[in-house]
Amino acid sequence: MNAITPIPMADRLRAEAAIEPDPVSTEEAKKETQIIAIYGKGGIGKSFTLANLSYMMAQQGKEVLLIGCDPKSDTTSLLFGGRACPTIIETSAKKKLAGEEVRIGDVCFKRDGVYAMELGGPEVGRGCGGRGIIHGFELLEKLGFHDWGFDYVLLDFLGDVVCGGFGLPIARDMCQKVIVVGSNDLQSLYVANNVCSAVEYFRKLGGNVGVAGMVVNKDDGTGEAAAFSEKVGIPVLATIPANEDLRRKSANYQIVGRPDGPWGALFGELAANVGTAPPVRPTPLSQQGLLDLFDAKSVGRDVVLEPATLEVMCGVSHLAKPSLEIVYDAV
Repeated sequence: MNAITPIPMADRLRAEAAIEPDPVSTEEAKKETQIIAIYGKGGIGKSFTLANLSYMMAQQGKEVLLIGCDPKSDTTSLLFGGRACPTIIETSAKKKLAGEEVRIGDVCFKRDGVYAMELGGPEVGRGCGGRGIIHGFELLEKLGFHDWGFDYVLLDFLGDVVCGGFGLPIARDMCQKVIVVGSNDLQSLYVANNVCSAVEYFRKLGGNVGVAGMVVNKDDGTGEAAAFSEKVGIPVLATIPANEDLRRKSANYQIVGRPDGPWGALFGELAANVGTAPPVRPTPLSQQGLLDLFDAKSVGRDVVLEPATLEVMCGVSHLAKPSLEIVYDAV
C-alpha cells in the first residue's frame, strides 16, 4: 500500500485562505434591535466599558446581548467574574468532531439579565482571525441571530486590525451605528480615526452605518480625545476618568456599573446616550490633522527625515556605471 504524502502546512494555509466565505445575511432583525459595534485599540478598555455598560442596561430593564469579537476572547471575562466563556469557534470544532449540532446553551450564558457569548479565534499562527469572525457570524445566523428579541446587541471589535472580518459590521451594514473607545493618546485616536475613515468609505459606497460617538476612557484631563471628537464631528458619550478605584476593581473582575454604586450615575448616563445617540457621518482627520491635536514635542513632529544613500547602506564607495539605456533623439 502506498503511503499518503502529507500536505505541507504552507499549502494548507494557502488553500484555506483561498476559500471564499459564505455571504453573511444583512436582513433586518424581526424586533427593533439596536446592533452597535464598539471599536477601539487593543487594551484601551473596550471590554471594561462594555461589561459595565451592558450590566447597567440590563439593570434598567433592557434585554441585552454582548458578543465578544476579539480572538483573545476576553470581552466577557469581567462580566463573568474572571471565568472563561466557551467560544463559538472552539465549541463548533468540538461538536463537529463529535457529529453534534451546536445549541444556543452551548455558547450563550447569562448573568443578572445580561446575555453574553464569545466568537473566539484561532491560536497564534494557526489561522486567520478575521475569517474566524466571519465563520462565527455564519454560525450565529444558523442559531437564529435575526430572530432573537433583544433591545441591544453590543459587538466588541478590535479597531487596530484592518482585515475584512473585523470590518464586517461596517462593510455589510450589520449594525446601525458604531461607537469608538479612545483615550488622550495618539495611538488610540489613530485607531478611532481609522474606524471613522472606514465608516466614511462605506458610506460613499452606499452603506448606512454611522458613528454615534466616542467614549473617552482613562481620561487624564489633557483633552486630546475631546478635541478629536469635535474635529471629526461626533459627540463624547461619556468620560471615564483614570481612577485607581476603577483600575483595581476592573483588575479584580468587579462590575462597577450598578445603579446604586458610586459609578452608577456615570454608566447610567452612558447607557442613555448610547441608546439615543443617532449615527452620524464623521469627517476623518488627515495624519497631519491628527498630529496637530498633540504638542509637537510629544509626537516627535520636529524630527527631520534624512535621505539614505547607497554608499552608506552598502558600506562601500558607489561606482557609477554607464547606462545601457538607448536614448533616441527627437526627430
